[in-house]
Amino acid sequence: MWILVILLVILIALAIMSIKIVRQSEVYIIERLGKFHKIADAGLTIIIPFIDHVRSIVSLKQQTMDVPPQDVITKDNVTITIDTVVFYRILEPAKAVYEIQSLKKGIEYLSITTIRDIVGKMDLDSTFTSRDAINDKLRAILDEATDRWGCKIDRVEIQNITPPPDIRDAMEKQMNAERNKRASILQAEGERQAAVLKAQGEKEAEILQAEADKEAKIRRAAGEAEAIRKVAEAKADEVKLVYGAMMKANPDEKLVQLKSLEALKDVAKGEANKVFIPFEATQALGAIGAASELLNDKKEEKTEK
Repeated sequence: MWILVILLVILIALAIMSIKIVRQSEVYIIERLGKFHKIADAGLTIIIPFIDHVRSIVSLKQQTMDVPPQDVITKDNVTITIDTVVFYRILEPAKAVYEIQSLKKGIEYLSITTIRDIVGKMDLDSTFTSRDAINDKLRAILDEATDRWGCKIDRVEIQNITPPPDIRDAMEKQMNAERNKRASILQAEGERQAAVLKAQGEKEAEILQAEADKEAKIRRAAGEAEAIRKVAEAKADEVKLVYGAMMKANPDEKLVQLKSLEALKDVAKGEANKVFIPFEATQALGAIGAASELLNDKKEEKTEK
């Protein structure tokens, strides 16, 4: 009876040792008698106890590795501290186990040497402005170097670049100076634009004022011309009426001359500085002058008598 129980316990133990359940995103590296036998994917796997052995459990997930901060000397002899993170995945588990003793240590050491090589060829300012270029170079070099280890480098990120305290103080002072310079330039540019806009506004105001004055003068001149035209038309109408009345009355020459003199009298009362006398009016004036001289001679003769 005891023998059956012992045999049953042994069978159960062997079954437990033979059955392996592999989780998702993991693989088992199975060795048989110390030699690589197979890769067990996710699911149920049966192995032979005491003959087969699980050498390693390899995760196929993307993994991250923090590279310890490293002091790196730049091209212009400035020591800076760089902190880097590497993202990688294992594509060939057998190579990751058998081609290198420690995959993480290999990636770490390779990252350190590559960073020093890349940054050592750059000056301090370039390290701050060329992070993307450094990341791309690091990823390409690490991906090529780790290919024989069955590893794929997906991404490399520089987390932080820390310069020495004295360099950091100098950079902060430079940044403050640049900031003050930009502020002064913006202020000067604003004042210049304000002056330009003010000058343009004054210019446009003067142009509008000149155009308004010009329009006013044009309208004033047009009004005066219209008034003169209307006055001339009124005078012409009066002349036509007088002429018509005179023609109906059948006047003699003396009456015409007298009417001309009356018209000259009205003209002389005007505001003009010069008066133009028609030629016919001069004959009438001459006759009047002769008549006045004759009257004066008669008065002198009477006084002598």
